Amino acid sequence: MKRIEAIIQPYKLDDVRDALKGVGVDGMTIYDVRGHGRQKGHKEVYRGQEYEVDLLPKVKIEVVVADERIEETVKAVVEAARTGKIGDGKVFIFPVEEAIRIRNSETGDAAL
Repeated sequence: MKRIEAIIQPYKLDDVRDALKGVGVDGMTIYDVRGHGRQKGHKEVYRGQEYEVDLLPKVKIEVVVADERIEETVKAVVEAARTGKIGDGKVFIFPVEEAIRIRNSETGDAAL
């Protein structure tokens, strides 16, 4: 099993959720996060005062999938989140040693 973390633009969340449902991924965890990569933020003016906004709002999505579903899941996320502009986000893949469904103690892929 692998955990896939995707950090995306907030306005792409519905597109990514729909894409994940389209490939059969039902369970996901979604966080509102802030950060920056190469885009480094931007300057804004508030009440005549200029200030730097360097932590931009993003959404982090976590899903855990069986090893054989990684490629299609990542492809769905990347295609749904892509705008072609800087700041589209990143995808990270981590190994998951075990998963246990609390309700009935199912383990492994069955717990997903």
